[in-house]
Amino acid sequence: MTQFRSAAVLGAGTMGAQIAAHLANAGVPVLLLDLDARTAAAGLERARALKPDPFFTRGAARLVATGGFDADLPRLAECDWIVEAVVERLDAKRELLAQVEAHRRADAVVSSNTSGIPLGLIAEGRSPEFRRHWLGTHFFNPPRYLALLELIPTADTDPAVTDAVGRFADRDLGKGVVIARDTPGFIANRIGLYAAAQALELLTSGRFTVEEIDALTGPAIGRPRSATFRTMDIAGLDILAHVARDLSERLDGEDERRTFRPPELVEQLVERGWTGQKAGQGFYRRERTPDGSRILTLDPATLDYRERQPARLPALDALQGVEDVRERVRALFRADGRVGELTRAALGRTLLYAAAVTPAIADSVDDVDRAMRWGFGWELGPFELWETLGVDAVLEACEVAEPPPLLRDLAAARGEPPPDRWILSRAKAERPVVHQNAGASLVDLGDGVLAVEFHSKLNAIGGDTVEMLRLGVQEAEQNYEALVVGNDAAAFSAGANLMLILLEAEEQNWEEIDLMVRTFQGAVTGLLDADVPVVVAPAGLTLGGGCEIALHGDLVQAAAETYMGQVEVGVGLVPAGGGTKALLARAMAYMPRGARDPLPLVQQAFELIGFARVSTSAADAKLLGLLRPGDGITMNRERLLADAKAGALQIARNGYRAPRARPPIPVGGEGVRASLELGVHLAWRGGRISDHDALIGRKLANILAGGALPHPAAVSEQYLLDLEREAFLSLCGEARTRERMAHTLKTGKTLRN
Repeated sequence: MTQFRSAAVLGAGTMGAQIAAHLANAGVPVLLLDLDARTAAAGLERARALKPDPFFTRGAARLVATGGFDADLPRLAECDWIVEAVVERLDAKRELLAQVEAHRRADAVVSSNTSGIPLGLIAEGRSPEFRRHWLGTHFFNPPRYLALLELIPTADTDPAVTDAVGRFADRDLGKGVVIARDTPGFIANRIGLYAAAQALELLTSGRFTVEEIDALTGPAIGRPRSATFRTMDIAGLDILAHVARDLSERLDGEDERRTFRPPELVEQLVERGWTGQKAGQGFYRRERTPDGSRILTLDPATLDYRERQPARLPALDALQGVEDVRERVRALFRADGRVGELTRAALGRTLLYAAAVTPAIADSVDDVDRAMRWGFGWELGPFELWETLGVDAVLEACEVAEPPPLLRDLAAARGEPPPDRWILSRAKAERPVVHQNAGASLVDLGDGVLAVEFHSKLNAIGGDTVEMLRLGVQEAEQNYEALVVGNDAAAFSAGANLMLILLEAEEQNWEEIDLMVRTFQGAVTGLLDADVPVVVAPAGLTLGGGCEIALHGDLVQAAAETYMGQVEVGVGLVPAGGGTKALLARAMAYMPRGARDPLPLVQQAFELIGFARVSTSAADAKLLGLLRPGDGITMNRERLLADAKAGALQIARNGYRAPRARPPIPVGGEGVRASLELGVHLAWRGGRISDHDALIGRKLANILAGGALPHPAAVSEQYLLDLEREAFLSLCGEARTRERMAHTLKTGKTLRN
């Protein structure tokens, strides 16, 4: 089995339905079965209603068919991969697999999404041929958004089956694949729940509060913002207790069994039904108030809720400006007082435990680090933390004299990083940066490809970024075959440096703003005019100016999780870096030969910009017209720049020639402008938009209609760029636009004024 063209998921609960959704995201037709067809259909509908959405697009759900075990098990004969995701009971899984074996095709892979029941135990009684195609595939919730997939082969699993599932999960599902041993809890849950147990012990000891532990076990040490107790609430305390109890029962050593046994506090909360977010209360409770809501915190001594108390930890506050997570962790671990005590207690024992159990649960320390990064959102895995803190410092903090054997040569225990992952970081480690400034760098990716890497906060676009874009084109034309624009950050770019624009507008420096816009327009247009192919590789937030850069690449290779849009109207502006022009040109390119009325196509571009629509995925960006049909999508974020580089080289080696002149862009003139403005007026009359929204709408309509032209015509790109710039400048002069910009900078939200 080398490809998976069809799949089945058995069990339409929360995980099963979402696994089916993500298989559909990869373009795989899925059969979702449960006890009966009605139950399966209900499970699918619940998944479709979830937020965040498990589907890339609404259309992806059409790839999921539903049915019941009572009537549809014979349809398993059509499936290449069958994923069991029923209730976590050994008897239920065994009974179902006996029926599956009667219907599966001889070469079909069968796997279980169990979170801890031994795979060999589940498959007892199945034929040797079945067991050769049997393994664990432990997805993490939610499957679309959490990268980790633990593959658990058994002693009977054919290595070719493990390899095939791993390749498919990596490239087609975008998962971070880790091979785990068939031991209780596998890798991530084993270590993650141990860390949670340490935090619970610190809480029940009375030495630290919920707020203090969360303050020090979140972003401060490279963990998710939900930290420890908020994460428990999100996951569900009943689920936490169940998995921990299962580990406690399955582990051999009495010390481990005692560690994982849920403390009385958790058992009491579960007994009361205070299971976290889904119940409205757990370690935190949200209460409605006349002016909104407030968050209360559990007092573990009384099981009452009290006002949240800010964590007063001066040593932590002193590190607020330290960006480097390794530097922060070292400082916190060495700190005096309560901060140092808590950090050492929270990290030390967990790191010792990880080092002790890794030989039994994983093939390498790298797999353990990856599992915790991909599954629990840790920036630094356990062994990266060992290297950051120093073995001797951790042993001293834990009062341990002899390190676990694995730590005697940690460097030797590490493997080689995969050659086609995170190639930007690898390139910077292997050769000097070509050019750099505060906002961006030029990096030699090798094989004749140059990259422009943004590295400002949220990769906001300022003068430094624009200059490096311009210089990148120049350098690539002289010394390289192709140019890639991309980075390894969570956000490709959140757009222009809004603070800089607001400051200039407040000072009425109109010439300076005019120059900024002209310079950005020139840099973006320069990507199209370059003598080498330019591939843009967005991921995450790709907004405003970031979207405009993507719109001007010869090819876009987007990460599957790309949230792309022209959102300038939210701050009282219109796209002025070629975005309005580019979306109009794309819309008009779809106008059928001989058609006379461009309004329906122009209306699409108007609504895309005017409603500030942002794609929910790269697939959705194609439906919106922000990506073209021929643009690529990379499911695995770590492979994005490798795929972009490969695409750039393919274009270059096919004999790329930059277009010396692009055709004029058709515009509708006065008739289109009048129609768009009528729509704006009706929306204003109906109270759906404000006065200022209406002004912005009229400015946008003017650009998309081609200005004051009395009739349809074809105009140059520069003509439309000038209209963009004029509208942008005039809106900067509006007090309400400046109010919107200031509000967004202060709150991160949109002001409707």
